[in-house]
Amino acid sequence: MPATPTKYLLDESRLPRAWYNIQADLPQPLPPVLHPGTMQPITADDLAPLFPMSIIEQEVTTAREVEIPEPVREVFRLWRPAPLFRAHRLEKALGTPARIFYKYEGVSPAGSHKPNSAIPQAWFNAQAGVKRLTTETGAGQWGTSLALAGQTFGLDVTIFQVRVSYDQKPYRRAVMETYGARCVASPSAETEYGRRVLAERPDHPGSLGIAISEAVEMAARRDDTKYALGSVLNHVLLHQTIIGLEAMEQMQMADAWPDVVVGCTGGGSNFAGLAFPFIGHGLRGGSRPRVLAVEPAACPSLTRGKYAYDFGDTAHLTPLTKMHTLGSTFTPPGFHAGGLRYHGMAPLVSHVKELGLLDAVAYTQGECFAAGVQFARAEGIVPAPEANHAVKGAIEEALRCKREGRAETILFCLSGHGHFDMAAYQAYFAGQLKDEKYDEGELAQALSGLPAVTG
Repeated sequence: MPATPTKYLLDESRLPRAWYNIQADLPQPLPPVLHPGTMQPITADDLAPLFPMSIIEQEVTTAREVEIPEPVREVFRLWRPAPLFRAHRLEKALGTPARIFYKYEGVSPAGSHKPNSAIPQAWFNAQAGVKRLTTETGAGQWGTSLALAGQTFGLDVTIFQVRVSYDQKPYRRAVMETYGARCVASPSAETEYGRRVLAERPDHPGSLGIAISEAVEMAARRDDTKYALGSVLNHVLLHQTIIGLEAMEQMQMADAWPDVVVGCTGGGSNFAGLAFPFIGHGLRGGSRPRVLAVEPAACPSLTRGKYAYDFGDTAHLTPLTKMHTLGSTFTPPGFHAGGLRYHGMAPLVSHVKELGLLDAVAYTQGECFAAGVQFARAEGIVPAPEANHAVKGAIEEALRCKREGRAETILFCLSGHGHFDMAAYQAYFAGQLKDEKYDEGELAQALSGLPAVTG
């Protein structure tokens, strides 16, 4: 019989007390965020309509460590520290000399890594007297997490879910409503921008860029309402580093250290959460693993996007950030990894790639689902469609080790389970899951419309 997976679990007393900020260790600073009107670096006042000052401070800080408030750590103890597994059965199935480890974030109440940021964001907003939060969601993992966080700290939550995911994932929507949030299909008739989009195309499938625009517009209309984002921004990536900080201790428990670190990338939060602490360790003189970002071939911002200033949303309500982007007007096809359907990549992840500290690769959803099924049959956990991309990346690295006869150690983030995504698996088994391709003409048009930023 194949060996059972080895589980490495830290005692809750080892729960990290501070988040890690990679900006303290980068050899070059992150390009500034610009005001789209003045083209000058934004100020705290520019962000104040959307975020409380505590979040703004986290967004701009360059301190290496940011303390995790004890009330946040107390909620984290519901599921953290999250387990690290060694995938003995997958190793045997692949016949690889590599050792494969995965940090499993699907143990959270929401089933993914997203509460790692939703909980602190809701707490900081509640401390600032905010009554309501708006947000967007693709696959629904972030919306589910913010719904949970809002319920935990007494905040009303309105979630704009990308229409194609709203229709594909009714059970995810039901979980958001169970936690007390209101879920709206985007584009919607509830905002001026949503009505404009629907007027031009009543059957628009939606995009994360459109949903962000609607959530930002609604938040800006009310003094008691703020906006919460589940990926991309610096403070979100900061919160997610709890993944990598725990994993570093757990790898030491396993008497191992990764040669390769792998994560799926859409906006960049779970990837940065795992990878940044290891990259920072290398920048401070420690061993530096190869870091691999895996993205969908149908929305390939890191591998096909342009590194340029762009808007984070489609209505151009947000500041300009320098990132790998497919253009803010780009609408990807409706493939099932809804959490990876964003036109841009986190500025920090993009900057780290430009510094040569990570590699990127893109795979189709068909080959990612095949990898997810192979993983499930070996390890027993059904991955979310997003996490399947990390599984695919890790398997390819393990097969490379097999070809080269190298006994490397591979660590990847299994960012969430697929229990609410079984319709996608049904479609895969029925041969109905198509490898969606983006429109090359639309991509070219979206990239041609990037803002003109000089300097």
